[in-house]
Amino acid sequence: MATQCASHEADVGEAYEHPLVLALSAQEMPPARRLPVVPVQIAYEGESKYGIDGPKELIAAMPPNGGNKVLLHSCCAPCSGAMFEEMVSKGLEVTIFFYNPNIHPKEEYEIRKNENKRYAIKRGVPFVDCDYDSDAWFERTKNQEFEPERGVRCTACFDMRMEVTAQYAHEHGFSCFTTTNATSRWKDVNQVNDSGIKAAARYDDVDFWVYNWQTDEMTERKYKVSAEERFYKQEYCGCLHSLRDSNIWRKTQGIPPVKIGGEEAGLGTRYFEDPVADAEEENQEVVDQFFKDASRQFDNERLKKQFEHRKKSQTDGDGLNNW
Repeated sequence: MATQCASHEADVGEAYEHPLVLALSAQEMPPARRLPVVPVQIAYEGESKYGIDGPKELIAAMPPNGGNKVLLHSCCAPCSGAMFEEMVSKGLEVTIFFYNPNIHPKEEYEIRKNENKRYAIKRGVPFVDCDYDSDAWFERTKNQEFEPERGVRCTACFDMRMEVTAQYAHEHGFSCFTTTNATSRWKDVNQVNDSGIKAAARYDDVDFWVYNWQTDEMTERKYKVSAEERFYKQEYCGCLHSLRDSNIWRKTQGIPPVKIGGEEAGLGTRYFEDPVADAEEENQEVVDQFFKDASRQFDNERLKKQFEHRKKSQTDGDGLNNW
C-alpha cells in the first residue's frame, strides 16, 4: 500500500516534504504494466464508442457511480488546474495522482512533477508521487519508436498509465478516476477515454469518468489558471520520441528547438503569463497542422524508412513487435 512520506529526492527543482505528499513505489505497481501487449485496432477521433460524442450514458457531469472521491491522474500542472477547480466546484474530494513514466529526460520529469506537487500543496489536496518508472515504459513501448503521434505507441502509453491509476483507485477506495490528458488539444480524447475505460473494466468497484473537459469555457479557464499560477510551460508531449518529432517539426517550421528547463523557452515564454497569448501559441490550427505533418512522418526520409522497416519486420519471426 502507498505510504505517507517525503517525496523522492528530485534531481532538479525543489523536493517537498509535506504530509499531503504520498508515495507509490514501482514494486507496488502491477507487474504486467511493463509487458508489451498484442496490438489492437485503435480508434481515432470520431470513431471511438467512448469519446465525447459517444453514448450519453457514459458521459456525465458528475462521477458515474455517485461517488464523491475522485483520483485525478495528472500529466502536468497546466492541464490539471482548470480540471481540478471544476471538480472542487462540484463538491468533490480530489487526490492528484502523478504517474508519467513517459516523460523524458529526468530533468523535465522532475520539473513537471514539482510544479504539479506545488499546486496540489497550495490547494491542500493529497498528491501521490509515483516512482519514475521509465524503464518499464520503454519495455512497454518497445519497437514503437517510429510510430506516428497518436498511433499505437500513444495507445500503449495511455494504457500503461491508466492501468496503474486504476489499480491505485481500486486499492485505496476511489470509486472513479479520470485523467487530465482528456483536457489537451494535443491528445485524441477518444484514444485517452478508451484507455481509461479499459483499465477501469478490470475492477468491479472502479469506473472511469468520461466528460467533455475540452469545452471553450474549460480551455479558457485552463490558460487563465496556468497564467495565474505561472506554471512551467513544457514544449512537447513528454516522451523521448515526441521530443524528437517536435524538434523535427520545428525545424520544418523555422522554429528553434525545444529547451528543457532554464528561464528561456525555445518558443514563447518559459512560464504561462498571458492567457490569450499562451493559448494562441497552441491554437487548434497549429495542433492540426502538427498532426497532419506527423501522419507523413514530417516528410523526413529517415523516419519514413525506419517506420516501414518496423512494419515489415512484424512478420519476420522475431517475436512480438507491437504493430
